Amino acid sequence: MLQRYVNFVLEIDRLKAVTRKTRPPGLDRYENSAEHSWQIALLGAALAPEVAPEVDVGRVVGLLLVHDLGEVDTGDTIVYAEHGWPERKAAELAAVQRIFGHLPAERSAHFLALWQEFEDAATPEARFAHAVDRAMPVLLNLANEGQSWRENGIEHARVVARIGPPIREGCPALWDYLLPRLEAARLKGWFGTP
Repeated sequence: MLQRYVNFVLEIDRLKAVTRKTRPPGLDRYENSAEHSWQIALLGAALAPEVAPEVDVGRVVGLLLVHDLGEVDTGDTIVYAEHGWPERKAAELAAVQRIFGHLPAERSAHFLALWQEFEDAATPEARFAHAVDRAMPVLLNLANEGQSWRENGIEHARVVARIGPPIREGCPALWDYLLPRLEAARLKGWFGTP
């Protein structure tokens, strides 16, 4: 029985090899998706009691820990991508079904339900988790003088249009914090050009 759990945890270890487009502050390498999931889970756990006391923090952490596991098979797509999302999400669903299939049926169904809850963004916890997920690349870019925005030609309007609605909906206080900082970054020239 325990071998199934070992197989699962070794399979998700592959998330450490999925490279993202943002560098951790002060480092010359890009972050990986496992680091991203860990960091936003802690951000969500720390932030929720302050700005969203109505959400179940444990559920938020669970959502954030599973939300990118499909990237084991699909790789990461920069959050600011404008096309191909339906195909990408279908591929991620197939990936998480395969990955969670390593677990006994009840645990597999539990994790798949968490992943789907995040995707659907229909609960307060999922909307808050989306806000935190969208905010983290912004926070790293603000700490790195727009590193991935400049490297990938991501302009200010595209960032605001992509991340603004889910952050505003899931955690208005976080959006109120980010909006003036994004404007200051724009004035400093930290965004790319298309």
